[in-house]
Amino acid sequence: MGDVPTPNGPTPAAKATAVQPAGKPAGGAGAPAPKAVDKETTAGILFGFGAYGLWGLLPLYFIALLPASPVEIVANRVVWSLLFCALLITFTRSWRALANAFRDRSVFGALAIAGALIAVNWLTYTYGVTTGQAVEASLGYFINPLVSVLLGVIVLKEKLRALQWAAVGIGFVAVGVLTVSYGKLPWIALTLAFSFGLYGFVKNRVGRKVDAVTSLSVETMVLAPLAGAAMIFLALSGSATLASQGPGHFWLLAASGVLTAVPLLFFGASARRLPLTTIGLLQYVAPLLQFVVALLVFKEAMTPDRWIGFGVVWLALLVLTVDMLRTAGKNSAARRLARR
Repeated sequence: MGDVPTPNGPTPAAKATAVQPAGKPAGGAGAPAPKAVDKETTAGILFGFGAYGLWGLLPLYFIALLPASPVEIVANRVVWSLLFCALLITFTRSWRALANAFRDRSVFGALAIAGALIAVNWLTYTYGVTTGQAVEASLGYFINPLVSVLLGVIVLKEKLRALQWAAVGIGFVAVGVLTVSYGKLPWIALTLAFSFGLYGFVKNRVGRKVDAVTSLSVETMVLAPLAGAAMIFLALSGSATLASQGPGHFWLLAASGVLTAVPLLFFGASARRLPLTTIGLLQYVAPLLQFVVALLVFKEAMTPDRWIGFGVVWLALLVLTVDMLRTAGKNSAARRLARR
């Protein structure tokens, strides 16, 4: 992970699944609208599980890349992602969209900031996984929804509902419990949560103006000079592993471009087909998989007090999810009444 996106302004599939007023046909004459909706929804869920499943299994990939350092892994990820995006843009003939993104200063500026934030996120996540702290790294993505709500209050001056306030308050208690448990502030989790929360916020500002591949292309273009310099420095200092660990290791690192772009494409396909509420529920798949991998595959320790801390986090997410579902239900009911 390190790059699980929040729903940043996709067109909800609620348009396709809207309930029609009684007595009115759902589509044109003879149109099998319910079946079409079912197929779209099923495809959206499959794409969503594909995206979040791949992000959830990324820790296994990063461990397979050892002895590469976090800096080398991220530098390669940037460079190979850029090359893969260039191929995609060429294949889809989307160079004009990329040029438009560069010409629009507000879009380019936002994506440059997003690139810096995702670089911090990727480095922190890779460091956490490769140093035996994958459990804490998964915690960062568990608390990310709470951070997003908090950013809405601080940055957008949004007014929270009672259950949202309760979830945020419980989240603060969880951080306190985990700080005592770890004997230090869980900085990896907090860095991941806030860097990705801010990343999602920035991407939300431009989400309707650029597609996922164009966005990733601009972000990696901004980071490419630093990534290239890092790769050259590591090579000159003798600590690069790209060409020194055999062809298998080389191609594993080269595959980082595909493993970065493909889940984003899956996510985009899912977000176009599903309501934001469903996407919001699916986002828990990735940190849950990361948590399970850390416990069962990496055999990381979970002390009783850490279980308590995670339990408090999950309680906060449960409260937040209940609020999200209630709000979605009320909005759906209001839309049905408005159509009558």
